[in-house]
Amino acid sequence: MIRPAPKRTGKRRRDEHGSITVWMALSSFAMIFLLGLAVDLGGQVHTHERAHDVAAQAARAGGEEVHGAAAIQGHALTISPAAARVAAQRYLDAAGVSGTVTITGDTLTVTVHDSYDPQFLGLIGIHRLDVTGTATARLIRTLGGSEQ
Repeated sequence: MIRPAPKRTGKRRRDEHGSITVWMALSSFAMIFLLGLAVDLGGQVHTHERAHDVAAQAARAGGEEVHGAAAIQGHALTISPAAARVAAQRYLDAAGVSGTVTITGDTLTVTVHDSYDPQFLGLIGIHRLDVTGTATARLIRTLGGSEQ
């Protein structure tokens, strides 16, 4: 039995084979890019938090360097600037980061400079994300929980 040819309605059908494949390829690329961006920016945030934590610990280490004799006699506590700077810098060196230590009056400020090497952003030319963390330690004297 011979079947008749289908009637043409005047509209041409377009061949859409493979259009889903192109859409999937573009969507997959976009999703991988967004996932990589999330991973690398999360890594940068983690590195920034670490830099701040290391700065805080170094400031604490430096803040522990007080003039012992004055503290024992009950006089105003003061930081030994040279010893505080050395103690804070020693902590930074042990943590494997670079940073600066400044002392103003009874306040010690530590700034840590670090970087994060991206895993995915390197594919588009971003090979380093710099971060900075800063913390201060202020030496105060308390008596019964209130500052003197």
